Amino acid sequence: MAPSLLLRVRRVWDHMAVYLPIVLMGVMAMVTYWLVRNTPSVSETALEAAPRHVPDYFMRDFSVKVFDAQGQLKSEIVGAEGRHYPDTDTLEIDQIRIRAYNAEGRLTTGQSGRGLINADGSEAQLFDKAVVVREALKTAQGIMLPRSELRSEFLHLYANTETVRTHLPVELIRGGRDRFTAERMTYDNLDGTLQLNGRVRGALAPRQAKP
Repeated sequence: MAPSLLLRVRRVWDHMAVYLPIVLMGVMAMVTYWLVRNTPSVSETALEAAPRHVPDYFMRDFSVKVFDAQGQLKSEIVGAEGRHYPDTDTLEIDQIRIRAYNAEGRLTTGQSGRGLINADGSEAQLFDKAVVVREALKTAQGIMLPRSELRSEFLHLYANTETVRTHLPVELIRGGRDRFTAERMTYDNLDGTLQLNGRVRGALAPRQAKP
């Protein structure tokens, strides 16, 4: 890309909700905590047995919701089937669907064909047509925040380091008009850096002049 285009991409990206997968990590952490507290205890005999990669419990057509102190919905996770594997202490969820609201009421949704969450909810992997969307919102100051969308066949989310990675092609969409694609991506929310690797392409739609 030319330096001028790189500068424009950086400015556009600064306004994108690139850290929106981190919101989902918080949801997953809360869900994992809920599941651990409500999972039946395993007998000592079972614990002594050599672990195998076989699920020890299932959940089908389940939904977990988290509400705030005022009774407003904060987040929800839905799955067609969930399986817990004791050898890796991971939770695998088919057809995972997530939605979460921030303090301003802005909705973030995520979905994929399969999700894998570790024991403490610090890592989540989304496989098979992963899509994360942060809907548009008009702030109290009258600023319009555009809809942002992230698409890939794989997204790896790290809550503790606030990073999002994928080694597969990724597409970033802002406002339904600006699009960026890359073969690999690493986003670090703590230092605010974004790395798009491989063949990187960007298309910025012209802005309409204000009357």
